[in-house]
Amino acid sequence: MSAGMEKVRARAETLRREIQKHDYLYHALDAPAVTDAEYDRLMMELQQLEKDYPELVTPDSPTQRVGGKLREGFVTVRHNVPMLSLANAFDEQDLREFDRRVQNALGGATKETPLSPTYVVELKIDGLAVSLLYREGLLVRGATRGDGEYGEDITHNLKTVKSIPLRLLEPAANLEVRGEVYMSKESFLELNRVREERDEALFANPRNAAAGSIRQLDPSVTAKRNLSIFVYSAGNIELPGKKAPDSHVETLELLDRLGLRVNTHYQLCRNIEEVISYCRLWTDKKAELPYTIDGLVIKVNSLEQQAALGATMKSPRWAIAFKFPAEEAETTIRDIIVSVGRTGAVTPTAILEPVTVAGSTISRATLHNEDMIREKDVRIGDRVIIHKAGDVIPEVVRVLVDKRSGSEKEFIMPPACPVCGAEVVRQTGESAYRCTGAACPAQLLEGLFHFASRGAMDIAGMGPAVVTQLVSAGLVQDVADVYRLTSDQLVQLERFADKSAENLVQAIQASKARPLHRLLFALGIRHVGDRASRILADHFGDIRRIMDAEADELVVIPEIGPKIAESVVNFMRQEQNQALIGRLTELGLNVTTAKKSEANSIDAPLAGQTFVLTGTLPTLKRDEAKELIENQGGKVVSAVSKNTGYVVAGESPGSKYDKAIKLGVTIIGEKELFELTGK
Repeated sequence: MSAGMEKVRARAETLRREIQKHDYLYHALDAPAVTDAEYDRLMMELQQLEKDYPELVTPDSPTQRVGGKLREGFVTVRHNVPMLSLANAFDEQDLREFDRRVQNALGGATKETPLSPTYVVELKIDGLAVSLLYREGLLVRGATRGDGEYGEDITHNLKTVKSIPLRLLEPAANLEVRGEVYMSKESFLELNRVREERDEALFANPRNAAAGSIRQLDPSVTAKRNLSIFVYSAGNIELPGKKAPDSHVETLELLDRLGLRVNTHYQLCRNIEEVISYCRLWTDKKAELPYTIDGLVIKVNSLEQQAALGATMKSPRWAIAFKFPAEEAETTIRDIIVSVGRTGAVTPTAILEPVTVAGSTISRATLHNEDMIREKDVRIGDRVIIHKAGDVIPEVVRVLVDKRSGSEKEFIMPPACPVCGAEVVRQTGESAYRCTGAACPAQLLEGLFHFASRGAMDIAGMGPAVVTQLVSAGLVQDVADVYRLTSDQLVQLERFADKSAENLVQAIQASKARPLHRLLFALGIRHVGDRASRILADHFGDIRRIMDAEADELVVIPEIGPKIAESVVNFMRQEQNQALIGRLTELGLNVTTAKKSEANSIDAPLAGQTFVLTGTLPTLKRDEAKELIENQGGKVVSAVSKNTGYVVAGESPGSKYDKAIKLGVTIIGEKELFELTGK
């Protein structure tokens, strides 16, 4: 390399370091050291250098933040560590109850004295939760929370958020960081002002604006929305030669040292009463912040105690979210109607005079069940106070009895299903009324919507409109009938041509190969979601073994509690459900899966092999390819290294493909993957 070129390269690196330092000072510490004009001068000089010498562009260069390339869609990625949601506390008694559970769990029956936990209280930023993955100090992936296990890859959009460092201050750091992307109140008001001038729909609140901005297919739109982030936790921390944190406070301090933006309004509390005092403080002060918060998060400080406490299927036992008292509004109940869900539950809903609560217009509110209506004495025509429970679900808080005129009407639960006319009954021990009609169209429709949905059997082209047509035409009376549909039947329906009918039949047949856990989830067993379905499929490996399982066999499985066990047993004992599973088996649906112990055996075809997936494969989705590899004993990782066995590349593979070539790693396509797995 010539002396002149070396000088240019050194100048570019100096500019990058300078700009990254000023980004950190401005966006993370809120302490700018240069004027905007000086910052712009540095950026323009770097942009010109990289334009003149494209070979100098690096992935972590500040110039790479603003993208101009439209994205065709978001790829689904799996979080290294699941992003669990938090249980909620709505008052001080809930916090004391949380502390009691923690104390009891840490104390244990055999210990003389319980371990007294200290807590860290943090502001709960009202934004969009994201995960940031850093490898050797470099940001390699950013993703949404999604369902907690899988999220959407939004790396290009997150790179436009200037408070997210593209490279950490510690170049050897490997870690996965969780944070909340948000929009400040000022930026939100300005965005809506501009949208109003353009006669565009306004965002309801800063959280909606942030969520809508971060999921733009065009990163340049995201770049204009002035988003920011606070990081609040980390997992899989690898700092060669350095001691890992022992507490949550140490983790926050480490994240700050790495150059990540940590909210400084956190407090270490010695006991739950100090926690409650801090929650009271911010309940009164929240309006003073330049961004919105909807509560505070309380975490056990000791990481060792966090590990001992563990987690349920949905949330950690060592943390809880204290939600601020919800905003309330007064309105009138115009009517009370009932709806029928896919489990037959008949749920009353209040139809309201539209009113604005917490930034959105509310015209309906759940009444849950008849007991709640009687307890609160809710009547048609009442003036009521409503709020959003947890700032999400509109709910009637209380009736303004003193404003009654005498014309209000009591609500009576209908004796017959409003959809099919079958008797509506309430079983002993349950609060909900249920339709007894086995062929109730409402249950059938909702059940079919769920069965064909993306998270279940994922039948492309079988949306609500098509399902409604199939049921109305009498072609489908249960989910097994879906697999008997023919193109000749479909073309008789409105909006179906030969090609669309053929495509739907092909999609239906393709769904037969979905893994067992997807079928279990699709069947709509009460309390059995995606996670529980995976656990059951992995444990038993065959739906027939699940059908024969007793409750005591189920409750010993980690994360399967008594409620799920009882629900599974009740479902599998129903003769009509047994018959349905039998028909689905005869029709060729996949009712078995390789158990983990078998997949991990040394005899498995891909045992000991490591794979990296990149790009869009011709037929397999990312999670399907991963499942195929893991079922044959292979391991799927996110980063390419010299130890990687294969890189499976599809269309538009990206930087992993280039790194594989550089390291001499074998690159294969979907066809070669099928050959390796024997598919």
